[in-house]
Amino acid sequence: MDPDLSYQLAFGTYEDALQMVGAVSEARTAATPVSGARIQLFAAMIHDGNRSYWDTEFARRQWGGLLAPPALLMGWLIPPPWQPGGRPPSASLILRVPLPGTTFINAANDVEFLEPIVEGDTLTVVEELVSVSPEKQTRLGVGHFIETLETYRRQDGAVVARSRNTLFRFTPAAPA
Repeated sequence: MDPDLSYQLAFGTYEDALQMVGAVSEARTAATPVSGARIQLFAAMIHDGNRSYWDTEFARRQWGGLLAPPALLMGWLIPPPWQPGGRPPSASLILRVPLPGTTFINAANDVEFLEPIVEGDTLTVVEELVSVSPEKQTRLGVGHFIETLETYRRQDGAVVARSRNTLFRFTPAAPA
């Protein structure tokens, strides 16, 4: 594994994690603008014929450009794991929360769209650590729920979306 990549989990105690609540990440800006080709590739993969994804003239009149499907929101900012001459990708704030637990799963995600995201927009996101739960015992194992809030802005500074994400960081239970 490349030591420059920062996709490693941070380990620590619940008390260590609580000290991070309220922490805000540096702003991350997408490497490329929202692309009509990616919008249409995604729509083709899921067989979605929404005119807003395919009909350029209709989308321009309705939204100002081809509309980005809501499911692509996070995808616009996922950096490639390698770029020639590029910096290593920065890790999500969630990976830097020091807790016990060797893995995590997404437990919930709630997204609010405030403005349309269209072809040509360049998105920037800032992530905030909202909360860390006390230790919980689940069928999956023992761990903590971590809630973050991501705020997405387009190039003019307008907030286009907010995403509340809850992950469960845990150590898997031993098989029965």
